[in-house]
Amino acid sequence: MRPTKAVRVLAAGAALAALTLLPACSSGSERHENEALGSKAPAPPQKKQLVDGLPGMPPVLDPHDVYAADRPNLFSPAVKDFPSRVYVPNTNSNTVSVIDPKTYRVIETIPVGWQPQHVVPSWDLQTLWVNNDKGNTLTPIDPRTAKAGKTVSVHDPYNLYFTPDGKYAVVMASLDRELVFRDAHTMKRVKTVPVSCYGVNHADFSLDGRYFIVSCEFSGELLKVDTARMKVVGQEKLPFQGAMPQDVKVSPDGKRFYIADMMADGVWILDGDRFTRPSLLPTGKGAHGLYVSRDSREMYISNRGEGTISIFDFAQNGLTKKWHLPGGGSPDMGGVSADGKVLWLSGRYNSEVYAIDTATGAELARIRVGSGPHGLAVYPQPGRYSLGHTGIFR
Repeated sequence: MRPTKAVRVLAAGAALAALTLLPACSSGSERHENEALGSKAPAPPQKKQLVDGLPGMPPVLDPHDVYAADRPNLFSPAVKDFPSRVYVPNTNSNTVSVIDPKTYRVIETIPVGWQPQHVVPSWDLQTLWVNNDKGNTLTPIDPRTAKAGKTVSVHDPYNLYFTPDGKYAVVMASLDRELVFRDAHTMKRVKTVPVSCYGVNHADFSLDGRYFIVSCEFSGELLKVDTARMKVVGQEKLPFQGAMPQDVKVSPDGKRFYIADMMADGVWILDGDRFTRPSLLPTGKGAHGLYVSRDSREMYISNRGEGTISIFDFAQNGLTKKWHLPGGGSPDMGGVSADGKVLWLSGRYNSEVYAIDTATGAELARIRVGSGPHGLAVYPQPGRYSLGHTGIFR
């Protein structure tokens, strides 16, 4: 759906509004409100210069926690009227199942393009883009109504990200071996970056937004990409025969990147700035998805090959727990509820979705959906803007 001029103006206004955190949810944090609102009240110079971020990127709220804007129910005004839903792309059914998280029921099934892989919130939070990989299209869904709009032609959109300044969408063209930078609103191609690795699929951005780390699933490699220059500046082979890196997530302090590897059965820990040889933390068979808790203390790691979720503690720099799905399953991609109490994961090979209590690890619900559920999105979520995938918010 190509937006009209009027829609683009409204979206721009919403994007500006998205930079504002709700005062009622700010716990009286004047510093956060001033930074998010661009207040005329003078802030101490040292606070303005804490992080030299990518030009045009909203200011980093806390240099020690990149997820500071993602606290429980800390919604942007841009999404305050959106109903809470879980959107599940069914890769083999060519549909998106819409779940009401209050009732744990599928309330609608939306036909989309061929082989939908991920449901991705746009940078300005106004659109959910369904990545129809084999159909070479994106289907926009309006999160106000859960209705699909007119598809947009985009070749090989396995996954989708957005630069922190909101200018560009970055298409992970896995089979094309390309990173394609497109206009974030119209999806018109701006620059194509060929890559020599095979299977670009997941990514996350540095604390300052100036670079991002990309996993290459089929050649077992990692890329480091300069955001502003739209250029690959680093590439390395993972030190494991047959490595298949998947999801990527930056640590709250921005010092490390974590990369799940479904063949190494664990998570690689990488110094993103130095881009040196990473170390492997074993977690479980088929490590796949990575999700940070609302308090930035823990990371949930889905082990798709054994039906478990490992819990990583950032402060302890190690694993503390492992949750087992009753009767097993294939936990894949997903997200954390807005209040932080539920972890939602797709069951890739079981045509189901799991709702897991983040306090106890207990399974709250197991919901039947279409065939091949993959990159589900919980929406809306806290945060000022989206960096893409199933919901990376800052």
